[in-house]
Amino acid sequence: MTPAKPSLDLLRSLTDEHVLRALMAERRLTRAEIAARTQLSKPAVSDSVQRLTEARLLQDTGERTTGRGRVGTYYALADDLGAALVLSVAPEGVVAEAIDVYGEVIMRETAPVRRPARPREVARVMRTVATRVAEGCRGHLRLAVVSAADPVDRSSGRLVHLPDAPFLLGELSPVELLAPLVSGPVTVDNDVHWAARAELASPDGDHPADFVYLYLGEGLGAAVVADGEVRRGHAGIAGEIAYVVTRGPRGRATTYGDVFAELGLRQPNSTAIDGAALVQSIEAGGARGRRVLTAIADATAGVVAAVVALADPAIVILGGTWGTRPAVVDAISRHVAATPRPAPVRVAQLTFEPAVTGARHQALKDLRESVLGGRRTAAASRLDRDQRCVH
Repeated sequence: MTPAKPSLDLLRSLTDEHVLRALMAERRLTRAEIAARTQLSKPAVSDSVQRLTEARLLQDTGERTTGRGRVGTYYALADDLGAALVLSVAPEGVVAEAIDVYGEVIMRETAPVRRPARPREVARVMRTVATRVAEGCRGHLRLAVVSAADPVDRSSGRLVHLPDAPFLLGELSPVELLAPLVSGPVTVDNDVHWAARAELASPDGDHPADFVYLYLGEGLGAAVVADGEVRRGHAGIAGEIAYVVTRGPRGRATTYGDVFAELGLRQPNSTAIDGAALVQSIEAGGARGRRVLTAIADATAGVVAAVVALADPAIVILGGTWGTRPAVVDAISRHVAATPRPAPVRVAQLTFEPAVTGARHQALKDLRESVLGGRRTAAASRLDRDQRCVH
């Protein structure tokens, strides 16, 4: 049985994808400029532009080239291709953004979260800011990407309640919450995982494909990046380093999270770390400051030693509200250097909203694939139909 050759429809779909990608990168181009950038023939580009315009994916901008020679028409993506919702849920509050296919933030809303955070209250705030963005941005929301400062179940996208979790005290489902606002999928992951992905994609970064990202802030977390991918574990909650056993302030074995309890550095009636008090103690110096810094660096080095033994990263990246402080970084680096298998320690390149940045990168990628996917699906269906006819 001779397999069917790729159909003309499939070849046209691939051409359309090249044209769309060129305009996603450049915003507006003439047919001649598209041909030059894609290495496609001018007739193929002209046919594609006509198809995509008729399908309302492209539009004539009304602008024309000037100067000598043939006048060219500028084309751009249609204005109503939709947007992606980016939502971040963290102790600092909720952030909601809508981004377009160019990666531009076209709408942004923020709102604080009262403490202690309860699922019902957090859900109300999430729904409110997401609805404002949905109503205020141009075009419909095709999909959503959510960053949550809590463990996330890999199969369902629900936030997972773990003992001594510093933020949400219970479970919440961003997928169910946002499904009425978007026409496509809702992707949910832990904020540290998104921060690691942002670090990996940072144009200013020079990171290997294997590293560990430690987030040291109000909560404690880690992301293990292997072969350029975040490893989420069986259930999706890998990286909960607060439960790793390490050396405590008095030399006794204890969990990493409890080290801060022993140092009196937890927020009142909470397991959240009091970063302001921690930094104040270190900057004040004296016996108390030296003891705090030494204890934290020693405990963190123990966690790093455990992670290095299992994951074998090339480097360890420190992020978080207090984890990037020079004194903290220097102390951790010295203590890690004294471990049996030391790894280089660096500060994160992105320190402003790294989790939001990572989620935004993914949302842009998914949004573009959503726009392109419609062309592929239609062509693949026609190819499947043609193959059935041949058989």
